[in-house]
Amino acid sequence: MIGKFQSAYGSGIDPLTYAGQNYMVVDRSLIPEILQLLHNDEGFDYCVDITAVHYPQREKQFDVIWVLYSFARNQRIRVKTQILDGASLPSSVPIWPGANWLEREVFDMFGIKFDGHPDMKRILLPDGWKGHPLRKDYGILQQDNEWVQINLGIESGQ
Repeated sequence: MIGKFQSAYGSGIDPLTYAGQNYMVVDRSLIPEILQLLHNDEGFDYCVDITAVHYPQREKQFDVIWVLYSFARNQRIRVKTQILDGASLPSSVPIWPGANWLEREVFDMFGIKFDGHPDMKRILLPDGWKGHPLRKDYGILQQDNEWVQINLGIESGQ
């Protein structure tokens, strides 16, 4: 299946296997089409997770990863792309409605926005929270102290 995608999209897709698990690194411009094809043509009917990893030393600082599952095939696949800090990706909520909260979590923790998302706002942290805690350059203790002091009027217990 991944070979079929590579034949169709050439260098835009890099099929890889790690520890017996298939994944593909996909050019950011191909993400909406590839995700749609995986759902419609290949039967990946469940979006298990969407997450990201921050690499502040790279030009494209973020990897965004979709973990997909096909019940009919009993098969899992990961789709990964790299994006610049401040770049957005198309929402996959129209493909998998369950991606709604997953995309909100990626936004909340990393600051990555998904265009066309029905309700792109924080899901875990309060609305007034500054920054995105899973970025490697985020100072959690400083932010926690500031938020606690402003919103609770006490010194943080850190």
